[in-house]
Amino acid sequence: MPELTIKYKNKKTLDILMDIAKYFDFSIAKPAKKSKGKNTHVNGVTLIPADSSVDTTELQNIFTNKGLDAQQLRKEAWQRS
Repeated sequence: MPELTIKYKNKKTLDILMDIAKYFDFSIAKPAKKSKGKNTHVNGVTLIPADSSVDTTELQNIFTNKGLDAQQLRKEAWQRS
């Protein structure tokens, strides 16, 4: 089925389109609202949005002066098998 996207600034435009839809047999689908601050799922993995309440000072001792390179980590440790 062909689709058409119409962008409008005035709410009256949507009201008029909904009235016209009754007579010309087309449907109006509203896009789902994007959730802010809620968990999302990607391929079965839950992604939790970050916030400033996490204390990362304990992680600093783990990674400081270890000679870690981000590019090397991506090549060696982050590859899926």
